[in-house]
Amino acid sequence: MKLLVRNLSRNVTEKELLELFEAEGTVQSCSLVLDASTGRSKGFGFVEMPKVGEAKRAIKALNGKQIDDIKLRVKKAEEKPEQQTEEKTKEKAKENTSKEADPTTSKRSPDVWGKPTSSPAQNK
Repeated sequence: MKLLVRNLSRNVTEKELLELFEAEGTVQSCSLVLDASTGRSKGFGFVEMPKVGEAKRAIKALNGKQIDDIKLRVKKAEEKPEQQTEEKTKEKAKENTSKEADPTTSKRSPDVWGKPTSSPAQNK
């Protein structure tokens, strides 16, 4: 489960964030979001925990916890809108592919199904 961690002190390092969440369970990945021009933390990051139960426990334990006099905000990360759009597009493509393979959803009329087509040589 991917978690969003907000209200991080700009001084918190990725290592410190990792250690904080490892106390609650297995961490798959951990990353701070950095400002491209300054390279400094933007004050939030993401932590991925493969076990849902451990991720939920981490949310309960760490959401509202004081770190450097700032209350952390931890919640399940939501997908970006473009990721949701990509997934819906892929789902529709799969649906369309399966409909094309299914003769019951074909746009051809039933009287044409299964009839052999004539070739120009047969018409002579």
